[in-house]
Amino acid sequence: MILTVTLNTALDITYRVGALRPHTSHRVSDVAERPGGKGVNVARVLAALGHETTVTGFVGGATGQSVREHLADTRGVRDALLPVAGATRRTVAVVDELTGDTTQLNEPGPQIAPAEWGAFLDHYEELLPAASAVALCGSLPPGVPVGAYAGLTKAARAAGVPVLLDTSGEPLRRGVAARPDLVKPNTDELAELTGSHDPTRATQDARRRGARTVVASLGVQGLLALTPDGRWRAVPPAREHGNPTGAGDSAVAGLLSGLIEQLPWPDRLARAAALSAATVRAQAAGEFDRAAYEELVGRVTVTGDPTAA
Repeated sequence: MILTVTLNTALDITYRVGALRPHTSHRVSDVAERPGGKGVNVARVLAALGHETTVTGFVGGATGQSVREHLADTRGVRDALLPVAGATRRTVAVVDELTGDTTQLNEPGPQIAPAEWGAFLDHYEELLPAASAVALCGSLPPGVPVGAYAGLTKAARAAGVPVLLDTSGEPLRRGVAARPDLVKPNTDELAELTGSHDPTRATQDARRRGARTVVASLGVQGLLALTPDGRWRAVPPAREHGNPTGAGDSAVAGLLSGLIEQLPWPDRLARAAALSAATVRAQAAGEFDRAAYEELVGRVTVTGDPTAA
């Protein structure tokens, strides 16, 4: 079982409009709702790839109930979310059908009380023994300690469970110092962590700070990985136009599934890059277009230097 942790779960709402213009009203042509938050998106893609997945984190209020109802309909995903007094947040993606651009609005999430955080730590420890890998994903809701991911990483490592960390800012900086097996920042997150805008130099710095492997999302330029087995670059065949929400989460799912299946790095990165591109093509946030994925995965260009570890 792969365990994904989403401390700031969400109900993702996608609106599609003919053209998005400021200061005017819009007629929405389509509305889609999905359970969201980075780790929930990862779990859904992992399940679609055939991996048994459990999601945990916080959930509350009427929005949280909607998240759980949607998860109950998601085959291969087990709900181990922990109820809290506050209400789960909503995220709204507005897709401009004329340009293909997406505007994202993200609520902050519920206030987590100290007792609720303590209950989650106990819950997490109970889930770890059955996990083959853990993904720690996304932002922290108000009230959760900024070093939360560092503590969760240490607990997983103590249990012998590989850890992937996908967050940003101070939670990323502290989490990296706890020595996760893999971190997956985008270019902005990597630059904020290391102070370098050169992805090659920045991935090297992130490894020196504690991460065993660093896979950086470079947007349309694909993925750059610095691993114990060398440096690799994966580039999709063409730039995709659509909704990028969840594209990075799909890449995480590709990397995690490749870890569990013990795939060589070129195959892991090709899968991650293809899933990311296929997510941009999908109609709703946090989904991927399976036909697009199957068409793209064999066309991702992967180059590597095994001596650059």
